[in-house]
Amino acid sequence: MFQGEFQGLLGLIHLGLVIWALVSIVQSRVSTAHKVLWILLVVVFPLLGFLIWLFAGPRSRK
Repeated sequence: MFQGEFQGLLGLIHLGLVIWALVSIVQSRVSTAHKVLWILLVVVFPLLGFLIWLFAGPRSRK
């Protein structure tokens, strides 16, 4: 019973992190082509794409 709830919570946390990554990519200063490639990476490979973006992705505008 608790295992399913825990997995659901992890899924929601992961979804939030992916959405945060997508918003950050859109707000970054890179070219549109690079944004599209980053977005495709994060959407097609959610966990791996998020981790790659986290360490090597474009940074948001400040």
